[in-house]
Amino acid sequence: EDVSSSTLKLLEACVVCGVIIGGGNDNDIEKVRIYARFIGLLFQEVDDILDVTKSSMELGKTAGKDLVSNKATYPKVMGIDEAKKFAYHLMNQAVQQLACFDTAKAAPLYHLAYCIANRQN
Repeated sequence: EDVSSSTLKLLEACVVCGVIIGGGNDNDIEKVRIYARFIGLLFQEVDDILDVTKSSMELGKTAGKDLVSNKATYPKVMGIDEAKKFAYHLMNQAVQQLACFDTAKAAPLYHLAYCIANRQN
């Protein structure tokens, strides 16, 4: 099992548990499950972009390792500009899943999607 799969499962568990504890119904749970899948993909997408656009010092980890290992990443397949557009699309898809929730209650989830999309390391 790779790291991105583990990250996705962790994100999904966190948001689903929050909805369950908050008294959400099955529809609410499914909405946040889909949200988590989008932000999990978004996290990986941004990670791939940062790997080719930032230095090791900026990232706090080895940059360019995906290029060295010839990994099929979003930037490699789509190019940087298209990968960035796709990341923006994933963020929008994620937050659209939150439309049925009270905006104030869902604010942390909106913020999480924004932070993931705009992270720099």
